[in-house]
Amino acid sequence: MIKTIITSLVACFLICTGFSQNTTLNLENAKTVPIDSCMSWMRTHAYTGKDLDHFHSIALQTLQRSLKTKNAKLIAEVHEEIANWHGYNGTFSPDSIVHHSEKALENYIKIDDKKKIADTYRTLSIDYLNVRELDKAQDALFKAIHLYEAMDDEAGLGTSYRSLGVLYEVMEEPEKSIEYINKAIPILEKTKNYASVAIAQFSLIKGYGELGEFEKAYKAADYCLEIIRSKASEEIFIPVRAHSYRGEVYVKAKDYDNALKDFIKAWELCSANIGEERCATYETEIGQVYLLQNEYEKALKHLYAGVMAYEKKGSNTMITQYQDLAECYEKLGDFKNALHYRNIAYNNKIDNLEAKIENIEAETIVKYETDKKDEAIASQAALIEQKTKTQNLFIAVAILLGLLLLSLFYFFNKNKKATKIIRAKNAENELLLKEIHHRVKNNLEMVKSLIALQSAQIEEGATRDAMIASQNRVQSMGIIHQKLYQGENLGSIEMKDYFINLSEGILDTFDADDKVSIKCAMDNLNLDVDTAVPIGLIVNELLTNALKYAFPEKDNGEISISLKKTDNNLLKLIVADNGVGKTKGLAPKGTGFGSQLVSLLTQQLNGKMVEKSESGTLVEFVFSLDTAA
Repeated sequence: MIKTIITSLVACFLICTGFSQNTTLNLENAKTVPIDSCMSWMRTHAYTGKDLDHFHSIALQTLQRSLKTKNAKLIAEVHEEIANWHGYNGTFSPDSIVHHSEKALENYIKIDDKKKIADTYRTLSIDYLNVRELDKAQDALFKAIHLYEAMDDEAGLGTSYRSLGVLYEVMEEPEKSIEYINKAIPILEKTKNYASVAIAQFSLIKGYGELGEFEKAYKAADYCLEIIRSKASEEIFIPVRAHSYRGEVYVKAKDYDNALKDFIKAWELCSANIGEERCATYETEIGQVYLLQNEYEKALKHLYAGVMAYEKKGSNTMITQYQDLAECYEKLGDFKNALHYRNIAYNNKIDNLEAKIENIEAETIVKYETDKKDEAIASQAALIEQKTKTQNLFIAVAILLGLLLLSLFYFFNKNKKATKIIRAKNAENELLLKEIHHRVKNNLEMVKSLIALQSAQIEEGATRDAMIASQNRVQSMGIIHQKLYQGENLGSIEMKDYFINLSEGILDTFDADDKVSIKCAMDNLNLDVDTAVPIGLIVNELLTNALKYAFPEKDNGEISISLKKTDNNLLKLIVADNGVGKTKGLAPKGTGFGSQLVSLLTQQLNGKMVEKSESGTLVEFVFSLDTAA
């Protein structure tokens, strides 16, 4: 923590020297401020929990600037800061954290910074753990441990052992978890990493609790709180989690009074430091204990607040919390709400079961194949034994043939099992990926609906137009995710079909179906999602602009869209209309945000844009497929 405080002080100094204290860093001045100063600003603002959108915009712009320098160390540091920010603030999906951590590792490997490589492997293992890629997490940890051992880095080794203990905890192997945690603690104490010593107690609390060794679990919790009190008082969240985990052990031991005290303490400590709204999820624990004590009114208050907080964070796959809430309503005689939340819990349980079906099928197949192999081996052994008794002359030949057959059979079955496991995992990953795209599409639909609701209440024209434009942008991204989960290829989008869907949505928004026709004069073309999203947003802006300004008298008009791949691996996009065109010297209409967005997206794809106004307006783009991919 001392290192963290020093880093923060240095960051503040760098910011103050990079630009004046009265200047606020924004997208405009961040283009000219030195990248080091932007990095310092990111370090000091990453953990405030405020202005998340502003921070993300600055961070992405800083990343783009660092990529242009081709300085691997600088690029790695920017990726690392963005990953840390995502992780601390819980923004975006865990996959965003993994992406930036992997990019940081890739660039640290380029400069062969072994210390940073080891540190990044260790943090990346936690990121993999959060997205349940347990094999990758274990592999990354072993690589980190190997590097720390080679460097004789005790601090890194102790932290890696602690992370390995957490991994085995997630893998539901409490004995192994406790073994590695106890291996880590002496090293962490020797290096005076007291915060990590305290955090290591979490795994002991939970591990001993799972094994029913409650007194050892309580002792670990007491030790954790004592370390924070005496040697790491600046750590504000460790006591929160220590009380919460000990409360769970008290529940297992059916000591509900002490469980309630710990859960309330965890909630109060969290609320005192970051506010009640961000800590409301802890209230579910309090509500569950009140439910066990038959205090239904109190239980309902806390459970409802906690569940609403989870839903606000996007966590709507819970089962137990919804079941507890349903039980409270049922006990209080509100059967309508009881049925509502019980249905939600049931649907979530069905979703979870369906996700596990393929794993169960795969395990059944493996077990069946193993039994078959054992039977075949036994049969061969009996045959060889019989031949040994009756045909001594051919014993050597029989043994050789038997061994050969067993080897062939073994490798055949081994390859067969491996193939089935791989297929099962691929099918599972495909199902999960489709579910992710489905949920993203649903979330974007919700955002679109909220914007539409808001715009319906706005009377001022310019503001309402801006809201409608935002609604169309969200819709353009939502269509892409819809195509991904509905299609057979989860990695690419068929653009012609996508443009047709996008055009229909925009025409419907402007109520222009009977006045303007949009034609897609192009062959079928598949693009990856990273290329399709920005191109979709560009076309959305141009179609919106044409419908707003190209046909002022609402005359009948035509808009054409063309996208094709050239022989020299380029993408050529043309959007043209037969409207009134643009008058030279006349200032553009609107706020200019759409033009800015098109320009930024064109730069992102390393493209060029040409605009012509003859019989209407024609905008032509050329993108490099290699860069876009």
